[in-house]
Amino acid sequence: MRPDLFQSPDYYNLDDLLTEEHKLVRDSARAWVKKEVSPIIEEYAQKAEFPKQIIKGLGEIGGFGPYIPEEYGGAGLDQISYGLIMQEIERGDSGVRSTSSVQSSLVMYPIWKYGNEEQRMKYLPKLATGEYMGCFGLTEPNYGSDPGSMITNFKDMGDHYLLNGAKMWISNAPFADIAIVWAKNEEGRIHGLIVERGMEGFSTPETHNKWSLRASSTGELIFDNVKVPKENLLPNKSGLGAPLGCLDSARYGIAWGAIGAAMDCYDTALRYAKERIQFDKPIAGTQLQQKKLAEMITEITKAQLLTWRLGVLRNEGRATTAQISMAKRNNVNMAIHIAREARQMLGGMGITGEYSIMRHMMNLESVITYEGTHDIHLLITGMDITGIPAFK
Repeated sequence: MRPDLFQSPDYYNLDDLLTEEHKLVRDSARAWVKKEVSPIIEEYAQKAEFPKQIIKGLGEIGGFGPYIPEEYGGAGLDQISYGLIMQEIERGDSGVRSTSSVQSSLVMYPIWKYGNEEQRMKYLPKLATGEYMGCFGLTEPNYGSDPGSMITNFKDMGDHYLLNGAKMWISNAPFADIAIVWAKNEEGRIHGLIVERGMEGFSTPETHNKWSLRASSTGELIFDNVKVPKENLLPNKSGLGAPLGCLDSARYGIAWGAIGAAMDCYDTALRYAKERIQFDKPIAGTQLQQKKLAEMITEITKAQLLTWRLGVLRNEGRATTAQISMAKRNNVNMAIHIAREARQMLGGMGITGEYSIMRHMMNLESVITYEGTHDIHLLITGMDITGIPAFK
């Protein structure tokens, strides 16, 4: 494993827009990634295993619910701090950021926003430290971009609910202690249920043979007549808007995270181009390589400005779902393009595990699809600007 020499590009002096707290939070996360993630991540990606030993550290740097109030075990940070933490974690690996994003925005967020006080006190402090790990069950085998057509359902049995159905492509599922599961009641209304490991009829088979997010644990959620206590229903919001509100928070984190992956590819390519000699000079001195590098830093800078502004709007409670979709779509597309260009700049070395680029490139193939595909986010923007939904 090569030493982690990463230096963060800041072409427009965007640090001037950050508070001292923002920079402290980011730099702490960056130092932790360099020390705990970079030395091991290639090995774990090669053997397709999530490094569970980093869970405690993720909690310590604010990787789990940093915006959750301190009374529930969170750090009480703002949305820009959350974004910067996601950026630094994904700079290390998209799969590790996925674990962090799911725990923060898809497990802790709905309990905080849609749960009652008893549920918040029971689960959030343990989720914040990583003592409990969670997952989020929305996508089904036959329903991905159309979650409203889900068939997972629960029936009121008097003193409990009976849950049946299946979810797939679920990050953290194989080791999660709890799952936030979205299912329809007998009237067809979508509700969130907290399903706990150990409930009879609940299983979480792992998904194998992935070429992407190999250092992340992915699985299914199977519910075969699972008895769920009535107190495990999230009482404060129902309907499809409930899980979509969680996805807003997660997609916002992804918009920041993708910048981290792009910065790592750019920084790697820049350093390599200065060191690699061909035709008696560094390849960084050739026009084509300079074009690639100049376009990379331009796109990263645009994405940084986009997400910073979105973070301000999130802090003010003014960011719309469509604005979040635009940032997620733009930034992931930007990152995957930079990864591909950077891979070419490294030639054959770009496909080896000696450098991070190919791993980022494969990971981003999942990031560009999950939590709203590239095309679906385009249609969300299209609907927002025309007022006409094009989904059907």
